[in-house]
Amino acid sequence: MDRRNFVQSTLATSAALTLGNSVMALNSSLAPAKKPVLRLAVKYGMIKAGTTPLEKLTLAKKLGIEGVEVDSPSGLNKEEAKKAAEQTGVKIHGVIDSVHWRDTLSSPDEAIRAKGLKALISGIEDAKFFGADTLLLVPGVVNKDATYEQCYERSQIEVKKALPTAEKLGIKICIETVWNNFITKPEQLVQYIDDFKSPFVAAYFDCSNMVKYGVNSADWIRKLDKRMVKFDFKGYSNTKQWCGIGEGDENWPEVLKALGEIGYDGWATSEVGGGGEKELTDIVARMRKVLDLPSA
Repeated sequence: MDRRNFVQSTLATSAALTLGNSVMALNSSLAPAKKPVLRLAVKYGMIKAGTTPLEKLTLAKKLGIEGVEVDSPSGLNKEEAKKAAEQTGVKIHGVIDSVHWRDTLSSPDEAIRAKGLKALISGIEDAKFFGADTLLLVPGVVNKDATYEQCYERSQIEVKKALPTAEKLGIKICIETVWNNFITKPEQLVQYIDDFKSPFVAAYFDCSNMVKYGVNSADWIRKLDKRMVKFDFKGYSNTKQWCGIGEGDENWPEVLKALGEIGYDGWATSEVGGGGEKELTDIVARMRKVLDLPSA
């Protein structure tokens, strides 16, 4: 082959490869995003009907609720709750540290931090007892007693003390996004989690809590990526503030798209006032609608 034919052949091959790559990219962009596989859950305290764990979880099962999260510490009879979960098939998928707003890990008082740490470790142990895999934690509060930097440093020190227990029991300490004046941007949560350098510290993203801070929920999810192992939601509107599920500014189609992009499959937990069967039926219907799930 002479030089002229060689150059022409090379250019043709290059053009074909470029065209092929462009077509592949176009096809990829046109391909539907993976749809997340979501399991419906509520906070246990939302179930107002019934007096025993078995009665409450039986109602949850009837309404199509697949899981709950329980507080720790709480007045809940743990043995009864665990047995009820086994009998009904409604999984206790997570535990919530119920004293993290009071016994803050960011407190300047060493005694208060010690109480908070004790509750954190106890909550991790409770999660293991129930067969859950996460402990939801608000790591601290920025206020007159703690600057952002102090909240960051103090809480990290205390969480690190609990990490050996979490690692031993296989429970992830999940940092939740709340109105604590601490973490209000996704980059901050990414840094906070990554600083631990442990797979047992992760993100628990509230899709509604962060709306007012100006970064849309889908962008939070994309930036957190695999760090986000669970999420919960309510309804929040920048004009109406707290509202019913589906009436806020979360932009659920975009949230679902982002969940698919990061490969999220797992729990979707609502966190609203709850009630009896009538109220919970409405809540479940709203959850299914925003999550694009078929009726039960």
